[in-house]
Amino acid sequence: MTMKTAYRLLMAAATITAWGQAGTMAAQNRLTPESCVEMALGNNARTKRAANELDMAREGRKEALTHYFPTVNASGAGFMADKGMISLDIAPGMGMSMMKNGIVGGVTATQPVFAGGQIANANRLAKVNVEKYGLMNRQAENEVRLTAESYYWQVAVLKEKLRTIATVERQLERLDKDVEASVRAGVCTRNDLLQVRLRRNEMASTRLTVANNLALSKRLLAQYIGLTPADSIDVAFNAATDTVAAAPDALYADPAAALSATPEYGLLQAQLAASKLERKMATGKRLPTVAVGGGYMYDNLTDRDKPFWMGFATVSVPLSDWWAGSHDIRKQKKAVANSEIQLNDQSQLLMIRMQGAWDELNEAYRQIGIARSSIEQADENLRLNQDYYRAGTATMSELLDAQAIYRQSCDSYVEARAKYEIKKREYLQATGR
Repeated sequence: MTMKTAYRLLMAAATITAWGQAGTMAAQNRLTPESCVEMALGNNARTKRAANELDMAREGRKEALTHYFPTVNASGAGFMADKGMISLDIAPGMGMSMMKNGIVGGVTATQPVFAGGQIANANRLAKVNVEKYGLMNRQAENEVRLTAESYYWQVAVLKEKLRTIATVERQLERLDKDVEASVRAGVCTRNDLLQVRLRRNEMASTRLTVANNLALSKRLLAQYIGLTPADSIDVAFNAATDTVAAAPDALYADPAAALSATPEYGLLQAQLAASKLERKMATGKRLPTVAVGGGYMYDNLTDRDKPFWMGFATVSVPLSDWWAGSHDIRKQKKAVANSEIQLNDQSQLLMIRMQGAWDELNEAYRQIGIARSSIEQADENLRLNQDYYRAGTATMSELLDAQAIYRQSCDSYVEARAKYEIKKREYLQATGR
């Protein structure tokens, strides 16, 4: 029996697995890894939170921009007293009382002229913050892509394992009938029949476990991509029609050249830029601040309406704050130095991670070829043991062991196939793609 014939048997056996009747299958959504990723990006809570955090950073940048413009304040007050707060004796027996009641108010506008660079640096820091959350949004999307694809392949692997179990159960069912007939004819012992039935029970138990794990994996996938109910989904992967995965040579990227494209490296640069700006802001807090302004004022404290315009300028020089501020500035310098150290160290680790992901991708590709070869060998081994058993030169234990090896080789192939696709996604993300 060739490998293609073995896969045709897998397809035929699929009709008796836990996936239900053909009518139910027709109503299911047949998903691909790409469709799972697309739905997950649109429905997953992780990406929604990341998008909201990015919007919050953008609003923070707009808020920082308003500090370039004048600050406008309006104030007012009124009072009443039982007698005037100012008394004047004009002549003997004659006096004047003022400010028994009245109102004061006005509107002022203050424009900062120099603030030690705090406003400009705060705006630059807000811009860096937007870039940081944009990169974090990319990281969140990468995480969702990888998780959605992992869930997809988890379902695909379990589904193929059920198909393989169904094929083995069909083989055991035929073997049970043949051995039972041989026992009645006195050709073989009842012990062989017991071994077959024990193996059938073992397969039934394994099928229940795999079916339960498959149902759970489908629920996890459905929840992650926002598609319910879980019974309405199915994966499009089928080992019987699967083609050999293309060699990953075309995917290679030089680690040093790809470093700047990764969101992790961008975050390290953003952290360094933020540290430098925070150091400048710490210095700016200890510099004089200059502002100019003007306003319109009104009062009737002398029982007469008195509106007037005014202009002013303010200069504020922090004197005693320099003592504590000098320590704060030195602390910020150390923070900048730490960010630079972290950038250099993590950059090297990121390039090592890229090379490691590339090695794992190539290993996963080679494992596919080994697994396919193992299926062919296990299929031939099973065929030979079936012939040897019929000829009386092999025991039932040897035949059942050959059958178990065949099932394991089929499972190993789909596991290797799934691992390759996941490793490909990991490598692309590690190189900023």
